[in-house]
Amino acid sequence: MGALIRCAIVLLTVATMVNFRVLTRAMSTVAKSFEASQVVPDVIPKAPAALLQVKYPSGVEVKEGNELTPTQVKDEPSVKWDAEPGQYYTLAMTDPDAPSRKEPTFREWHHWLVGNIQGNEVNSGETLSQYVGSGPPEKTGLHRYVFLLYKQPSKLTFDEPRLTNTSSDKRANFKIAEFAKKYNLGDPIAGNFYEAQYDDYVPILYKQLGA
Repeated sequence: MGALIRCAIVLLTVATMVNFRVLTRAMSTVAKSFEASQVVPDVIPKAPAALLQVKYPSGVEVKEGNELTPTQVKDEPSVKWDAEPGQYYTLAMTDPDAPSRKEPTFREWHHWLVGNIQGNEVNSGETLSQYVGSGPPEKTGLHRYVFLLYKQPSKLTFDEPRLTNTSSDKRANFKIAEFAKKYNLGDPIAGNFYEAQYDDYVPILYKQLGA
């Protein structure tokens, strides 16, 4: 019996070490990718430590700067993270490259904003801006689309306008860093991003937004 207990303890210790190494590698990777792509400092001053899991209904997954198409990301994704029980979170998706990375005069154009998320169930949150997929204008190259997660100090009362996915009004010149400061959110605790450029879905999206 004693030998079995010792064996179980050893296996548990090894599993814990492996999980720690995987987590540490993910944490260091996301910080490096945010800095290498200049999401830091273009969007936020400090990179998050943890990686958000972002998967789209089309089957694609966001992987720290991989290139996806507007067609692949047109529908709202599922987003997961390691949540603390009883904790509230804010999730944002923002494009710092509007209308182009070379001339980002509309930086940032925010695509999604949800607050008061309980645990990691995004559908439990308060949608401030409904999800809008990527719509980079033609011949503007790759845009970065950045997902950020913030841990709230408590449940919050937001005075932001509620935006639908049928209009582009009030989405440009957004600053997630200023939003975080306004609501005392601190630095993001997790994040991820992809890049996308124009494809044939973009005109369909523009029509949806009334453009």
